[in-house]
Amino acid sequence: MSLAATISRLLDALYLPIIRRFVPPQIFRYGACGATNMALDAMWYFVIYHFVVAKQFVDLGFIVISPHIASLILVFPITFFTGFWLNRNVAFRSTNIGSGRQMIRYFATVLGSIAINYLSMKLLVEIVHIWPTPSKLITTVISTIYSYLLGRYYTFK
Repeated sequence: MSLAATISRLLDALYLPIIRRFVPPQIFRYGACGATNMALDAMWYFVIYHFVVAKQFVDLGFIVISPHIASLILVFPITFFTGFWLNRNVAFRSTNIGSGRQMIRYFATVLGSIAINYLSMKLLVEIVHIWPTPSKLITTVISTIYSYLLGRYYTFK
């Protein structure tokens, strides 16, 4: 059994009758995939911020990147591919859009998320002075709402 099939079966088991009354199956799967990717994102961000970047500024010679933004940059490729894979193979497995076109659409949507993440982190950490990890969680909520709307009406329609 493939990993996607295993995840789908797990989600089917969690799709309880009370949830079925209010949430269509595709939205439930999308939400579960998004929540999983969001949890992975927060976990990877914490690990990278505290242990890889070690709360230090990253000097690339031509630019110095703050630790919270460097962590955001390093987390991006991980959650980009896990998010696309989950959406493509679990949440929207019956989509008629080819994977190449879908990847381009997903990438365009993610570019918007990057802008939202960057601006939100800059605002929350450097102007509002909220700690980086809670700022990342707030930013993730904002970005998730944006991603859901574009995912539903553009990327995976």
